[in-house]
Amino acid sequence: MKKINVELKNNPYEIFYGSGCFKEINKIIKSKNLPSNVFAVIDNNFYSKWEKAIHKNLESKFTKFNFIKISANEKNKSFDTLQKILKKLIENNYSRDTLIISIGGGIVGDIAGFAASIFSRGVPYVQVPTTLLAAVDSSIGGKTGVNFEHTKNIIGSIYQPEFVLIDTNFLKTLPAKEILCGAGEIIKYAYLTNEKFYTFVLKNIDKIFSLNKKVIETVIDECAGFKGSIVEADEKELGIRKVLNLGHTFAHGIEVEQNYKIKHGEAVIIGLASALYLSNKTRLLKDERFKRYSLLINKFKDEIKISSYNKHKIFGIMQRDKKNRDNKIKFVLLKKAGEIVLDYEADSKLVFESIDYGLNLFSK
Repeated sequence: MKKINVELKNNPYEIFYGSGCFKEINKIIKSKNLPSNVFAVIDNNFYSKWEKAIHKNLESKFTKFNFIKISANEKNKSFDTLQKILKKLIENNYSRDTLIISIGGGIVGDIAGFAASIFSRGVPYVQVPTTLLAAVDSSIGGKTGVNFEHTKNIIGSIYQPEFVLIDTNFLKTLPAKEILCGAGEIIKYAYLTNEKFYTFVLKNIDKIFSLNKKVIETVIDECAGFKGSIVEADEKELGIRKVLNLGHTFAHGIEVEQNYKIKHGEAVIIGLASALYLSNKTRLLKDERFKRYSLLINKFKDEIKISSYNKHKIFGIMQRDKKNRDNKIKFVLLKKAGEIVLDYEADSKLVFESIDYGLNLFSK
């Protein structure tokens, strides 16, 4: 089991990762003197495949253990699901001496973390990401929340976990679409970090899909380590943490406009294509780099298919993005791998062109 430290001033924590490390969860909880009254929020699909492992490592290990299963989709990332979690906590007489464990992908982690941040005015929680996307991105950094009024993640909090535990064995039962979704965030980090990591991802994308142990651990180390360092520098997203939104302003608009018929990671890949195009057309990203960086995006042209879209609706949704200021869309754009431009205000005509470019790459 390997470890990455996230050295936050008020709540430092570790990211543990490796094959079979879920069996260490009880030991880690005890070593940190966390509450032994445990409540788990578990992805329903994951539970159906890993029920024995969950009960073996959790059920008899604590003073109290209960759980709730939720269907992880964007429509269930809602106040209704949050209410069900809080109701079950109260029904089972949980109080301030509670530890919440999130076991699932990004949706489960976001809503379980939000529940932890508001139950009894805040109880500790642990992230156990079970998807590639959550392992490399969403489980780290403390962003929690729910969707509301057709706006993604608009209600939530920054609330850090006590630790993150990534058992790479859990990735083996993921469907191909979930690996694709994780690849979307990995590509984002390939652009954010440096040319060396971009080249590594480009050369090893097939090994990422086959879950090659060495490659996956390298990817987790690079992505989680990079995100951890960004969160250390800017926990509340007041400055440099905005780099993590590369491609996401487009992606969130596309997800909502498509009524969540595509998954977040797929929308991220489309959004990155749009962001690269916009970076190029604003002359931030040189033509030769645009062509080179597009090689990675183009590998997924046959994997994601959009039948139709309304670019005006997408633009309207983008205008509601919580990162905007003064009613202006703020973009994260790219000069080269590792060199990012924040808060760029682009001409609306170029934005519409960029939406068309990204979506047309993946049109049926």
